Amino acid sequence: DVTELNASVRERVGKGAARAIRRDGRVPGVIYGDKKEPEPIVLDYLDVSQQYQNGGFLSTIYMLNVAGKRTRVIPRDIQLDPVRDSIVHVDFLRLARGAEVTVEVAVTFRNEELSPGLKRGGVLNIVRHTIELVCPADSIPESIEANLEGLDIGDSLHISAISLPNNVRLTITDRDFTVATIAGAGGGADEEAEVAGEIEEVEAGEVPATAQKGDEE
Repeated sequence: DVTELNASVRERVGKGAARAIRRDGRVPGVIYGDKKEPEPIVLDYLDVSQQYQNGGFLSTIYMLNVAGKRTRVIPRDIQLDPVRDSIVHVDFLRLARGAEVTVEVAVTFRNEELSPGLKRGGVLNIVRHTIELVCPADSIPESIEANLEGLDIGDSLHISAISLPNNVRLTITDRDFTVATIAGAGGGADEEAEVAGEIEEVEAGEVPATAQKGDEE
């Protein structure tokens, strides 16, 4: 089932118009992609906020109803006010039939009770809470399951140990990256997870983001 969001056409663009929309309890947005012109829109703030608070907003397909015209979309970017943390702008990508999308999907862990390391008081260090995947827009998985069975203190769980759904592939294919580790209790757990993440960034040539796309309106 696809959730429907109502919107209206945005007649004016620019910073002044966007501020007026927000003062009116609404959110400016834009629909783009599918080889069509960008379409400025306005959405109800409470509707968007509720969907965002539900979690998984950027990996959820919506049917956007703009004055009676329905378009299947996926949110691609949501901009928040840096002080009040309120939603100030949303970008939606049009989805053509058979389209593939790149999304970050949450990792869930099971069989904690079957992990010798956790049973002995070890700590689960989650290096990656989400995994970036390429998948059909019609079959985005809600989560990816990681099995902790048999893992002892000092063991690492790599992406190769996790089964992916059919027609789903990883965006990172050049290494068997770490998803989680089992560390001994008694401190240092957070540091180990942080170091593991830093090692992977270096291996991938990644640089931590220091800025986000600003609101141009």
